[in-house]
Amino acid sequence: ERRLVKALKDMGGEAPMEEAGEAAGLSKRLLAIALGWISRKGWAAVDRKERVLRMPIEPPVGADERLLASLKRKGTLTVEELDEEMQEAFKLLKGRRILEVDEETFRELELTDEGWRLLRKGVKVVEEVTQLTPNLIVTGRWRKVRLRRYNIKAPVSKVWPGKKHPYLRFLDELRERLVALGFKEMTGPIVELSFFNCDALYMPQNHPAREVHDMYFIKEPAYGNLKPYEDALRNVKETHENGWTTGSTGWGYKFSTLEASRLVLRSQTTALSARTLLSKELEIPGKYFAIARCYRPDVVDRTHLTEFNQVEGIVLGEDLSFRDLLGILERFAVEIAEADRVRFRPGYFPFTEPSVELHAYREGYGWMEFGGAGIFRPEVTLPLGVDVPVLAWGLGVDRIFMMKTNIDDIRYLFTQDLEWLRGRGVI
Repeated sequence: ERRLVKALKDMGGEAPMEEAGEAAGLSKRLLAIALGWISRKGWAAVDRKERVLRMPIEPPVGADERLLASLKRKGTLTVEELDEEMQEAFKLLKGRRILEVDEETFRELELTDEGWRLLRKGVKVVEEVTQLTPNLIVTGRWRKVRLRRYNIKAPVSKVWPGKKHPYLRFLDELRERLVALGFKEMTGPIVELSFFNCDALYMPQNHPAREVHDMYFIKEPAYGNLKPYEDALRNVKETHENGWTTGSTGWGYKFSTLEASRLVLRSQTTALSARTLLSKELEIPGKYFAIARCYRPDVVDRTHLTEFNQVEGIVLGEDLSFRDLLGILERFAVEIAEADRVRFRPGYFPFTEPSVELHAYREGYGWMEFGGAGIFRPEVTLPLGVDVPVLAWGLGVDRIFMMKTNIDDIRYLFTQDLEWLRGRGVI
């Protein structure tokens, strides 16, 4: 701005902005900065409409200029040696990034009474080392030096070794516990036939849950192959239409094989149970489980995601009852989720009767619904070739982990926030 003022003085105290800037040798960027400071300091009148500068008198040298001149002479200055006016100028120039500021810390040491006592007594200078090296041993100097004591309370830098995501570790441990209890793991495709995802589970083809707002439909290819399941398909078709040999009247509509062949993203792990019941490797009695990803269109918030994990389980055999199912669910909530209390509420699912919803409570966390369960209806088991009671449950394992670890936002289960992940203990 001083260069611009000098150029303006040489031009008679008044000139167009661009001409004054050119005379001062300023670029457009520097001219804009200089104009701002000239206006702020009141050195000249800036007529932006006519784009003219007017300077009645040449302005005096300011404190900031005097500080710069002093720095030029001395090379360096300390803030403490500046008077109040110069300190304000320092803040101004620092804010404009014109100055290079180095911060230094000075410490003063003073002997305590104990220190003075030892000094009067006489201090023996002994070389102190932190590490016993081969050279000290070979030369024998280790006899004349003192090894510094380890201070186990001294602060050290934090180390962040790699570790498995806490939620993945929990799922692995849950899988190991279920296998140890004699359960066999069920697997199946993520892109699933509507036949297994819905039809084999006695969900009518006009059921609201089969609409686009509750499932993801595959665009290409839109349909899959049902030929390997022709016998089961025929049984399921008749069950939907008239009840087949199940003792039911069915849903009473025209079953569409084309609709059954539609491909969807698996919306519930119960599809894996249907595949297992149809499998030739099914064992009766038997216990099966799955920990699998499911997909549903949903609004993402602290308790819902568009993709989530479920833990599915079925137990089949003679003489199984609803009371057995409630006992399994209670044990699951208490031992896995570490819940303090459990309650059951009547529920409805097209594929189970009776049906129940599992709710669990933990002190300091509150109540949370884990999922649903029930006994598979004959309309589900008989068409798939199973004629014994089948206890079934599908629980939100995401929510179980949330309660176990006191997490109140489901999105943290899949977060890449390193600060949060580093703070989670190894459980």
